Amino acid sequence: MVTAIGRRRFLGWAGAGAAAVLAGTGAWDAGVAAAAPRATRGTDPFTLGVASGDPAADSVVLWTKLAPEPFAADGRGGMPDRPVPVLWEVADDERMTRIVRRGQVLATPELGHSVHPEVGGLAPDRVYHYRFRVAGPGGAVSPVGRTRTTPRPGDTPSSLAFAFASCQNWGDGHYTAYEHMVREDLDLVVFLGDYLYEATIDETKRGQTPPASAVAEPTDLASYRTRWALYKSEAPLQAAHAAFPWITVFDDHEIENNWAADVSEDDDEPDQDRAVFRARRAAAFATYYEHLPLRAAQLPKGPDMRLYRRLSYGTLADFTMLDTRQYRDDQSCGDTWTTDCADRFDERRTILGAPQREWLLDGFTCSKARWQVLGNQAPMGLTDREPGPVTEVNTDPWDGYVADRNRVLGAAADAGVPNLVVITGDRHQNYAGDLLRSFEEPGSPVVASEFVGTSISSKGDGEDVGEQLRAIQEATPTLRFVNDQRGYVRVDLTPGEWRSSFRVMDRVERPGGSLSTRAVWAVEDGRPGVVPG
Repeated sequence: MVTAIGRRRFLGWAGAGAAAVLAGTGAWDAGVAAAAPRATRGTDPFTLGVASGDPAADSVVLWTKLAPEPFAADGRGGMPDRPVPVLWEVADDERMTRIVRRGQVLATPELGHSVHPEVGGLAPDRVYHYRFRVAGPGGAVSPVGRTRTTPRPGDTPSSLAFAFASCQNWGDGHYTAYEHMVREDLDLVVFLGDYLYEATIDETKRGQTPPASAVAEPTDLASYRTRWALYKSEAPLQAAHAAFPWITVFDDHEIENNWAADVSEDDDEPDQDRAVFRARRAAAFATYYEHLPLRAAQLPKGPDMRLYRRLSYGTLADFTMLDTRQYRDDQSCGDTWTTDCADRFDERRTILGAPQREWLLDGFTCSKARWQVLGNQAPMGLTDREPGPVTEVNTDPWDGYVADRNRVLGAAADAGVPNLVVITGDRHQNYAGDLLRSFEEPGSPVVASEFVGTSISSKGDGEDVGEQLRAIQEATPTLRFVNDQRGYVRVDLTPGEWRSSFRVMDRVERPGGSLSTRAVWAVEDGRPGVVPG
């Protein structure tokens, strides 16, 4: 388990901004000093920070994006229309004096001058530090980031600590939760979607006005880049990326609310609108890749992007990251809450698409991991909000794709998966619940567990349990815990137990909010379903 990034170091980051801290010392090469002073915005190319992600036992992908003027309306970030060489280094000490790997990559205009070097030859289960420098005399030096490789494939570590988060609407509140997250002793962070929101920012709950270039709803490459710059400029978010490796997937708002495959939210003329939407999706996917630590395997090809993938943490856990947007059928019955929607039971309807579903089910039978973790975007379990005999559900999550839900949970049960746990975002609420083989069959057995994490900021200041959430819990007996505050979920995993600690904020609309643990819920090895922790 890693040691948390120091309190003094984080406070320096948050107070002075990402451009002023975490600069390393030591030499990049003989006779060249690396401890150059950080430049100010306008000349500093590292305004969006550094990150690492998708760790393996012997490698990790590093990330940064050169953008001295991140809010430039043309989306170029103040960079020239030519490739720029970028040097990177990896060390096994924070001061960057014991270099173990170094190299050079080109930051190209085609990728928004982002770089994603995949560094191999690393030792397993080990903390490393890294940084970047623009090549050439006097080149600017990036902040120093911290990352960690995973254990060897056959090893079973005694523990794993990670956090999962989602839904960080910039206009709805501050990212104070990340200020607390960086103090945690985590091995990694899993982000489950809605990294940004696409709607026009005409008013905010945080009382701040965004740069003019980031206000309008993005639809093309330049406008998505400036919207991403708004989010990536947040110092607490940059600190969390620099402190831990991240595993990320998108949901809907990184492109457009409630999109489904080639279908826009407002698709009235299918032939014309779908061509327009695919062009928008291509721009959104390109900027998603440009701004996150993703490997070359995730590089988009126009409007297509292979984001579902599997990452192992020795034999303790497999993380299976799903994509429930790109391959789904359009939402049934008007994409809303409904009490009368026979189409949601249609056996032909899918939220995963057949190839992804078969890949997922194959993983159930091939994996040797003790815990199977599904990184999922919208709630898999039943969420009924009408107490009594009538069932009222939303057709955007898995409730609108019942056949796919039953196929996945039934296959897991048939394969004898001992510990299937689904971690989920989207709902801006905290849930701990049981997953049944079929929610439509009375007496159906519990076969898995689901933890839904609340938002970082979306919906603004919350409350413990409001009227609507109370109705959902009353109508859905498989939901054992609910909460409507902002924050994230910390998971402590051992071979014998999963523990989810629901970390909640007292406020996000004003800075300086405090964090507390609202509840702890657990899953015991070999016993599906959640229990109080």
